[in-house]
Amino acid sequence: MMHKALYTFVFLFLITITSCQTEKQPDAQQIVDQAIAAHGGGRYFKSAISFEFRDRQYRALRDGGAFVYSRTFTDSTGQQVRDVWRNSGFTRTVNDVEVELPEEKQKAYTASVNSVIYFALLPYALNDEAVRKEYLGEATIQGEPYHKVRVTFAQEGGGEGYQDVYIYWFHQQRHTMDYLAYSFQENDGGTRFREAINPSTVGGIRFQDYNNYTLKEDTPLENYDRAFEASKMEKVSEIVLEEIEVNELIRNDR
Repeated sequence: MMHKALYTFVFLFLITITSCQTEKQPDAQQIVDQAIAAHGGGRYFKSAISFEFRDRQYRALRDGGAFVYSRTFTDSTGQQVRDVWRNSGFTRTVNDVEVELPEEKQKAYTASVNSVIYFALLPYALNDEAVRKEYLGEATIQGEPYHKVRVTFAQEGGGEGYQDVYIYWFHQQRHTMDYLAYSFQENDGGTRFREAINPSTVGGIRFQDYNNYTLKEDTPLENYDRAFEASKMEKVSEIVLEEIEVNELIRNDR
């Protein structure tokens, strides 16, 4: 009887420990929700955001599920080009006249507009329906504690880059998205690691510039934080947003 009681005690003890460990396992969805809240939360959902990036003007208008993304620039011939991507599709105008484009170019220009705005508004898009999140564990970068989350995409609704893979590092206390790494397929593919710098808050939304790095060694994407800590990264560019403006959309139902 004594041995049976001992075995029962040990069994219950192990179940308790396992349950506690399960309860303490961070949830990727909760981590992303906290990050979105820390970066702007509901201010993303009904807003008109504009900024300049590499001599091009970008604008992102979101009203719930409706969106209009655009970029405007002057081409090498002096003509004003405006690309607009909305729920209904993509259009390009040159000097205010709409031009017809083959489907291949429409997809390329759509992806280009979306890519810039996607990164500018991170982590907002990480709750899109096509996003798949997985918690990878804890990490320490420059002495600070982070949660590491992998993001992949379902093919349906995942866009042209649905095969891309992202790793995000969210600060455990501040909940800010301070680092990210990603692999991409277009233009022969590759990887990048970004370090957030120069954070600023405009209209209640946190914006960040980035140091953009590459790694020539064959290293799993989820280990790019270790390569960064070991100073193995090569800086290739800076991602800088200028002239940022945020306006809240106010619906007049009268």
